[in-house]
Amino acid sequence: MSELIASQIEKAATLPSAYYTDEELFRRSIERIFARSWQFIGDTSQIKMPGAVQPFTLLEGSLEEPLLLTRDWDDKVHLMSNVCTHRGYLVAEQAGCERHLRCRYHGRRFSLDGRLKSMPEFSNVEGFPAPQDDLPQVPFDRWGKFLFAGLAPTHALDELLEDVKYRLGWLPLDEFAFDPHGTRDYLVKANWALYCDNYLEGFHIPFVHSSLDAALDYGSYRTEIFSWSNLQLGEAQGDVETFDLPPEAPDYGRPIGAFYYFLFPNTMLNFYPWGLSVNVVKPLSIDRTRVSFISYLWDESKVETSAGNQIDRVEREDEVVVEGVQRGVRSRLYDRGRYSPKREAGVHHFHRLIAAALNGEGP
Repeated sequence: MSELIASQIEKAATLPSAYYTDEELFRRSIERIFARSWQFIGDTSQIKMPGAVQPFTLLEGSLEEPLLLTRDWDDKVHLMSNVCTHRGYLVAEQAGCERHLRCRYHGRRFSLDGRLKSMPEFSNVEGFPAPQDDLPQVPFDRWGKFLFAGLAPTHALDELLEDVKYRLGWLPLDEFAFDPHGTRDYLVKANWALYCDNYLEGFHIPFVHSSLDAALDYGSYRTEIFSWSNLQLGEAQGDVETFDLPPEAPDYGRPIGAFYYFLFPNTMLNFYPWGLSVNVVKPLSIDRTRVSFISYLWDESKVETSAGNQIDRVEREDEVVVEGVQRGVRSRLYDRGRYSPKREAGVHHFHRLIAAALNGEGP
């Protein structure tokens, strides 16, 4: 995309409608945005014990990268390609506990850190083994129990999570327990970026989400912008549960009902007094998106009295408007809109990051 979004929101116009409808721009976004970003891949409970092997696909439907998470017998965690360096077969096909990795196609064997250990019928091969015969290692990092990975991230995970750690470093993340009952996928008939656009502003809350509008004080709702992320801070009203913030917390003394963090390009960390809902937006096609809601409980007794107690309802309300916008941006009579400086700073920031990535630039 040749044109950038103006840096001053008061002068800027939104992304052209073509971004949400053009197949070539979609393909470029997968390579220039998603292949260079950090992605949430779960938590350490997937690989609790030495010998644990967990194969998965990074962003199924778009990147489609087969990866393998392991914990070796020295208790160290590794992330690597799950593609055998001989003929490209998948090394591990199911989760389990193993002493080593063996490709069942031709028997090539690897240690749990990805190093080649042996290969049948290769005694006369010159220059073998070489470093490229090991399984390629993939960048990954963690925050508490939560794991993030990227094929070629343009910045450190610490930079992405800088404000999250500053503001919520007091949370006992190890006490957050995965909740399968609150975890589900949604199929949205819209472009991935339209879904993110909608998430990034509280402007629509009074018009679309009556339950959320009753729980959060719209007048005090605000957005804070950082290099690769932003925060929407929601103060509770009425009898809605608030965080019991410690004195060292930056927001101590305020009735915070929700911290909504957006991590570019497609991850939302929604913190409520009861715990965390992680939303991962997964592009499938130009107008199809899968959104995974992954729930972690901290204090189950606060679920019913918190702002995030009707996540499924709010999601379905969002789907209706986002799918409506997808139909609208196909119009020959619409191209670009303008931003509300007060309510759409997060959308403006998101669009600038997209435009910069497509032009090979930083934020």
